[in-house]
Amino acid sequence: MAVQSTTIDRKLAERPPASLWRDAFERLLRNRLAILGAVIVLLLILLAVFGPFITPYEYSQTDTQLVREARGPANPGEAGHLFGTDILGRDLLSRIMDGARISMTVALVVQVTVLLIGVPIGALAGWFGGRIDNLLMRFTDITYAFPDLLFIILLTVVFKDTWFGGAMDGLLLVFVAIGIVSWVGVARLVRGQMLSLKETEYVEAARAIGVPDRKIVTRHLLPNAIGPIIVAVTLGIPGAILAEALLAFIGIGANPPRASWGTLITDGQTWMSSEPHLLLFPAIAIALALLSFTFLGDGLRDALDPKLKGKQ
Repeated sequence: MAVQSTTIDRKLAERPPASLWRDAFERLLRNRLAILGAVIVLLLILLAVFGPFITPYEYSQTDTQLVREARGPANPGEAGHLFGTDILGRDLLSRIMDGARISMTVALVVQVTVLLIGVPIGALAGWFGGRIDNLLMRFTDITYAFPDLLFIILLTVVFKDTWFGGAMDGLLLVFVAIGIVSWVGVARLVRGQMLSLKETEYVEAARAIGVPDRKIVTRHLLPNAIGPIIVAVTLGIPGAILAEALLAFIGIGANPPRASWGTLITDGQTWMSSEPHLLLFPAIAIALALLSFTFLGDGLRDALDPKLKGKQ
């Protein structure tokens, strides 16, 4: 018995100490939908990065002869076009892969914009409280109440003829505009985290020994709030992708011949009755992207919630 007890003690001593991130990762691995979503997200990111090197055709390359022979868009599988072509003879698969690059870029730019605006505002409001909190939260309420679509359209009109409006084929302006109207949720989340964490004992101890407010917020409070922020950012990506597709659908977004998924759906609805693949494939791409990020976000939320630790 003594030998067995010694062996158990040695194994426990050699076992790495438990940590929030390792436990969260283990819980995430047990969530099959979250793993499926992560795999699809990874594939979309790879398509966005390496898509131009593996596409069978350039997204802007036309095959007018094929269109004349087919008297319209080529069907899937015809003449080496796996997903067919559009009315101008451009390969639909190549254009959908270029759309993946746009969607992943909007996921990055919008969420970076959200973090740069929402985190400082929420942290300042939650930490200082009082008049500063009241002022920042009223500004947040006004931003939330303003119609998002109208604000984005106003920004695109004002900056359309500037260098900013032409950057990234007109996409950078749209991405930043979506981010400017999407930071409210993150700001409120960070404010709530600050209000909860600043009453903890380790914060009171840091104050007692004279640690500056800036260091307390950046080194203690924000790192402890990183879990909910990661979840909020991940769950905000589907909304950003859908917003960009909606704007492209109504004609605001990438300059031709760039191929946003929303633009492809706009073009495909014209041929929906005779050439349904022009609408079907871009719609499937958007649905996969939205579902994968949603599954991943839900999985991260469950994995990073300490209250679930005892239930799994």
